[in-house]
Amino acid sequence: MSLRGDVCVVTGACGFLGKRLVRLLLEEEKASEIRLLDRDVQTQVLESLEDCRGETTLSVFEGDIRDGDFLRKALRGASTVFHIASLIDVTESMEYSEMYGVNVKGTQLLLEACIQENVVSFIYTSTVEVMGPNPRGEPIINGTEDTVYNTTLKFNYSKTKKEAEDRTLQADGETLQNGGRLSTCALRPTYIYGDGCRFLLGHMGDGIRNKNVLFRMSVPEAHVNPVYVGNVAFAHLQAARSLKDPQKRNAVGGRFYYLSDDTPPMSYSDFNHVLMSPLGFSIQDKLVLPCPSRFVFFKTL
Repeated sequence: MSLRGDVCVVTGACGFLGKRLVRLLLEEEKASEIRLLDRDVQTQVLESLEDCRGETTLSVFEGDIRDGDFLRKALRGASTVFHIASLIDVTESMEYSEMYGVNVKGTQLLLEACIQENVVSFIYTSTVEVMGPNPRGEPIINGTEDTVYNTTLKFNYSKTKKEAEDRTLQADGETLQNGGRLSTCALRPTYIYGDGCRFLLGHMGDGIRNKNVLFRMSVPEAHVNPVYVGNVAFAHLQAARSLKDPQKRNAVGGRFYYLSDDTPPMSYSDFNHVLMSPLGFSIQDKLVLPCPSRFVFFKTL
């Protein structure tokens, strides 16, 4: 099912994943309009999209995701919302109220705006972090959406993302202002990598300052499934197409989906080394703790 003629809103449109999704929408679809919603939409982002813009209108909406009036204006006349923007903090350095305000309340305000402005499809970018790990640190091998896993979330990031995901899925089937029905789903990507990934660039900068030796932030046995950013963007597009399809929306709506690809599983640190070793980087054996200040930022993906 095509999104031809639709008006799509992308929150966090200037971020790592957001930019890839906007470009993919321009390349693969003929939407009437794509609205870039972010705190600050840089001119260079718009310029970078000129080569694939075609006849699609690109509109800029700069504002705070916690502002309900702003969100209603941004969603007016739209049919699909891709909600990517969120705060991330892997070191527990950020105030919980700030993270909750953006990740949970911002999502709730978006869902309410969808109902008020008759938006029919809502795709939420969640994270595999909402799954765990559990208190015993048990790995999930070849898991699926139906895998039963005893989860106890300890970190504010995973807690707020899980609550936002729950609210998204609970909103599936809600009645819109015009009597229509809202369809929602959530996507849980694993560690997203690709050109422009700030995590990779940060580790590279640390390695350069350490004489081209990468710090080891994870033990080799702690495997994860990295996923390429282009594949994550494509999964978002496929989710939107499915929610629009009358024959699929009931089956797809109200559910979450894991996103991974055929990238070999390995630890975060070893994966960074695989990507950077062609540039002359080696990796140390000793495990170190990350510096908190560098790992806290506003994540628009």
